[in-house]
Amino acid sequence: MNLLSPRYLAFTAAIVTLLVSLALHAPWEIPAVAAALTIVGISDLLQTKRALRRNYPILAHFRFFFESIRPEIRQYFLEDDMVATPFSRNQRSIVYQRAKLDTDKRPFGTQLDVYADGYEWINHSIAPAPEQHHDFRIEIGNHPDCPRAQPYSASVFNISAMSFGALSANAILALNGGAKMGGFMHDTGEGSISPYHRQHGGDLVWEIGSGYFGCRNADGTFSEERFVANASAPQVKMIELKMSQGAKPGHGGVLPAAKITLEIAETRGVAMGIDCVSPSRHSAFTTPIEMLEFIDRLRTLSGGKPTGFKLAIGHPWEFFGIVKAMLSTGIVPDFIVVDGGEGGTGAAPVEFTDHIGTPLQEALLLVHNTLVGANLRDKIKIGASGKIITAFDIARTLALGADWCNSARGFMFALGCIQSQSCHTDRCPTGVATQDPGRQRALVVPDKMQRVAHFHENTMKALAQLIAAAGMTHPSQLRPRHLVRRISANQVKLASALLPYLEPGQLLDPSQLSRLPPVFGQYWPMAQAESFDPYCG
Repeated sequence: MNLLSPRYLAFTAAIVTLLVSLALHAPWEIPAVAAALTIVGISDLLQTKRALRRNYPILAHFRFFFESIRPEIRQYFLEDDMVATPFSRNQRSIVYQRAKLDTDKRPFGTQLDVYADGYEWINHSIAPAPEQHHDFRIEIGNHPDCPRAQPYSASVFNISAMSFGALSANAILALNGGAKMGGFMHDTGEGSISPYHRQHGGDLVWEIGSGYFGCRNADGTFSEERFVANASAPQVKMIELKMSQGAKPGHGGVLPAAKITLEIAETRGVAMGIDCVSPSRHSAFTTPIEMLEFIDRLRTLSGGKPTGFKLAIGHPWEFFGIVKAMLSTGIVPDFIVVDGGEGGTGAAPVEFTDHIGTPLQEALLLVHNTLVGANLRDKIKIGASGKIITAFDIARTLALGADWCNSARGFMFALGCIQSQSCHTDRCPTGVATQDPGRQRALVVPDKMQRVAHFHENTMKALAQLIAAAGMTHPSQLRPRHLVRRISANQVKLASALLPYLEPGQLLDPSQLSRLPPVFGQYWPMAQAESFDPYCG
C-alpha cells in the first residue's frame, strides 16, 4: 500500500498530523482530531463491505455525505423552476403563496415555452361572463332516475385520499379542519376514520380498501356491523370503494407490526403485534356483478349515502365488464373516481410508480367515453386525481370529462410539505408524513388548517376568474372544445378534435363497433359482467 498515493492522501495526512502534533506538544484538540481520523482510516482499510472506503479511506465519507444531501442540494441550488419532478418549484410556490395569502401574481410574462409541443391553453371570450362566486359545487346522488336518501353537494376541488398512518395526526387534524372551514370534502384514505378525522367535523368521504379497515372482522373480511357504526356518522357524506390507486395499482401492502401504534390499531380495527396486510384484491366479491352488489349493499347499509368506487385504469375489458354489469343489473354507482398513474403515494416499488397504471388523461377519457357510450354518463359523476395543483389543472381536467377534482400532494404543500421525498422513512422534515411525535409537533394545527382553507379558496377564486374570462359561469360548462393543445411548432388542435369522444349510446349499437376507437372495438366485445377475465370465444 503506497501511502503517498492520492487515494490515501487524507489518511496519510491524518497520521502525519498526529505524529507531528504529539512531538511538538500541540494543543490537545489537534492530536485528538488527528487520532480520530486515523482510526476512521484504519477502519476503512480493514472493513470489507465498501470498496470506496478501502480505496479512499476518510475521503470516501465526504462522498457519502454529499450523496446523502444530494436531493436538498438539487432542490435548493440547482433545480430548474419549471422542471416538474414530481412538482416544479413554480408549482409548489403557487400553493405556498395561496396558502399563506402571499401574492400569487407573476411579472413580466410567462416562463413557459408557448411554442413547445404539448403546451395547452383555454381560449378566452371577447365578451367575458360576469365573475361568479367561487364556491362551485356539484350534486352527487340526486339524479331523478336513482335519487339517494342523502345526496351530497360537493365542491369541485377536494382533498384526495391520504390515510392516518401515512400522514401524521397533526396533518390529518389540519386537513380536516381546513375542509371544515372551506366547506369541501376530505377523503380518509383506506386507513379508515381516525379520531383526528372526527375532531373538527369536516365532511368525510370514507374510503374502503381491500383491508376493510374500520369495518373488518378479525380475519380481515368485511364486517357489516362495524361498517354501519362508522358509515352512519353524519360527518361521513359518501362511501368510496377503493379498487386500486394510480401510484401502485394491483399492489397490496404490509404495515409491519413494529410500526402499528395503539391509535392506528384502533382506527383500522387490527391487532397490535401482528403485521397489518392490505391484500392486492378484495375478498367481498370476485366478479363485476358481485362488485356492484357489494356497492349497493354499502349504500343501503349507510342509509342511502352516495356510494361509488375509485380505480386506476388497467385492462380496459375489466372496466368495460363493470359497465356491462351496470347495464345487466341496473345497479349504478353514484360516482367513480379516476386515479391517474401520475398519482402519489407514501411508498411504492419504483417499477409500479414509473411503469404501472394508465395516466390520468387516458384513464379519464376511457371512463367518460364508456359511460357516454353506454348511456350512463348522466347518472354517474366522475372525480379525477393526479398532479392537480392550479385552477388551470382543474379546468383542464373538467374539460376532458371530469365533474370534480381531488388533490393530495397539493394539500400536502399547503401543510408545509417541501417535497423532500422522505415520506417512507418516518423522517419527514415538516411533520406531515411521519408518526414521530417530535417531528410532527412542528406542524402547528391552527395555523396549517387556515393555510389549507386559504389554498382551496384562492384556487377556487382563480378558477372563477379563468372560466369567466372564457365566457362561462360554472366550471361544469367546460368542454373539450375549450381546451387547445400545441402538437407541433406550427399546428394546434382543440382537444375535441385531438382526442376521441363517443356519442351517447354508441356502445349499445353493435353496428357502431367497427367505427369506434380500437380500444372499444377490440375490448368491449370481450368484456363480461360475470367475470373480470376477458371472453375469448
